[in-house]
Amino acid sequence: MAFEPRFTTLVQVYEQAIASFASRPLFGVKKSGTWQWSTYAEFGAKVDAMRGGLTRLGIEKGDRVAIISNNRPEWAIAAYASYGIGASFVPMYESQQPKDWQYILADCGAKVLFAANATIAEGIAGHLDELPDLKQVVIIDGSSEGCMAFDELVSGESAPIAAVEGEDIAGYIYTSGTTGKPKGVLLSHHNFASNVSAIHEIFPIAEDDRSLSFLPWAHSFGQTVELHGLFSMGGSMGIAEAVDKIVANLAEVKPTLLFSVPRIFNRIYDGLHKRMAEAGGLKLKLFEAAVSTAEQRKRLADQRKRSGWTDFKFNILDGLVFSKVRDRFGGRLKYAFSGGAALSKEVAEFVDNLGIMVYEGYGLTETSPIATANNPSARRIGSVGKPIPGVHIHIDKEATDDPKHGEIVIIGPNVMQGYYGLEEENERVFVDIEGKKGFRSGDMGYLDDDGFLYITGRIKEQYKLMNGKYVVPTPLEERIKLSRFVANIMIHGANEVFNVALVVPDFDTLLPWAQEKGLGSDRAALMQNDAVRTLIQDEIDRYGADFKQYEKPRKVALVEEDFTTENGLLTPKMSLKRRKVMERYGDTIAALYKD
Repeated sequence: MAFEPRFTTLVQVYEQAIASFASRPLFGVKKSGTWQWSTYAEFGAKVDAMRGGLTRLGIEKGDRVAIISNNRPEWAIAAYASYGIGASFVPMYESQQPKDWQYILADCGAKVLFAANATIAEGIAGHLDELPDLKQVVIIDGSSEGCMAFDELVSGESAPIAAVEGEDIAGYIYTSGTTGKPKGVLLSHHNFASNVSAIHEIFPIAEDDRSLSFLPWAHSFGQTVELHGLFSMGGSMGIAEAVDKIVANLAEVKPTLLFSVPRIFNRIYDGLHKRMAEAGGLKLKLFEAAVSTAEQRKRLADQRKRSGWTDFKFNILDGLVFSKVRDRFGGRLKYAFSGGAALSKEVAEFVDNLGIMVYEGYGLTETSPIATANNPSARRIGSVGKPIPGVHIHIDKEATDDPKHGEIVIIGPNVMQGYYGLEEENERVFVDIEGKKGFRSGDMGYLDDDGFLYITGRIKEQYKLMNGKYVVPTPLEERIKLSRFVANIMIHGANEVFNVALVVPDFDTLLPWAQEKGLGSDRAALMQNDAVRTLIQDEIDRYGADFKQYEKPRKVALVEEDFTTENGLLTPKMSLKRRKVMERYGDTIAALYKD
């Protein structure tokens, strides 16, 4: 049966949500130590007023409105007001480099920019001569000369909703630029709306569900699945104060849903194992018993068997151990949605054992973003699920030298309209599959006999060793990062005899270990210490035990500085910028091959 989307535009999503859930809470913001919640009706009134404000600024259908801000109600107000007058919304991260803001603003030709604060606004003000299309900067918090205050735009009369069609462009979402300048992904109202409609078909979300919002809405996963998706279902979102406040905020907001990327789930896994190892004694034994019993219970369930004794033990240990963990997350968390990168099967199973059902999905900014997802009726840990309603997955085996794996090509109403102003790029990524437009993802993977998709790496990250063996480093890197001694890692070996690794140790774990061994606490000295190198190599061998021998790094270089967005070694969505890491540490890596 053909998929019939429930929504055709984000304007339709907005109108139905405001009409259906007017009195329900929507956004929660912590002010002066207290969480304050606004309703759908209050949000709707501000969106209507902002449409009028943007209209007074001369914004018309087809214009671009940009924002540089973390998640906040004003972000959503500006977005839905822009959709309502037929303008395209262009989000950016506060954590991006100023040069990226300037490039994106110039490239898309934004007429209005919403800036989170005066610092951002003043940073842009110094480059207005390079941004001839930018007519007005609006500050959300604070004030600055020549800028308009956000509140000014929501204090006047409204403007009517424009005639918006499905093919109209709702947003320009710029890719992270891991290999060059950011590319503007053109997503239509129909692209977004088809994804939101598919969420209604497969995910168990209700109007009494709540999330803690920390995954940036400037990223397509956070924007579509959480902001648009949860909004369309009448749910509520508490806005996290900051990354380092997520755990505390979880306990306060008490969400039922968690939308996240694997990095956060890895932290949960890693942090809990660290605490238990440090506690030792009875706590560690109970924790290990709880994990073991949960795994045994799952094995029996997979075999369609049950054991009363195993169930009894699990219920006791769940109350003693896992319930305490769930309490740290507010005590109500029942579903976790993971996207943006592959989630380790070990981590997914662990979170599952805690009593939090994990649904992993797959997609890209260019696919709005969901292409496949696990769901209650079709779930297989280790996979990224089956294609969502309306989407088809084609595996192009001609793109690789592997009889099983190939490039993942995505076909469906979620596929972008193209990259803005980049015709050569569009020709490279679009392909005709039986008369339908397909998008070449650049990802490697395969479909099993039941139609579940498995991701095995990025084609552009695949390289060949001197012996002719192909290596895709990402799966092994993600696995090794589960070690409590490893904060970050990059594996390298293109055209070399063997692989090597650049490793950033987790100093919270390494320093206590080093002091216990009498090695001191000087970080620079520890980076050169043979005992530390041996420890890290042992951890690599331990966590990489299931990988082929030639895939594992034989030598390791240790560095103090972590890979972050601030130093330009990670993208805003936490993907590794390999080229940048090589620019900074190329000599260190080359030295590993000199012997």
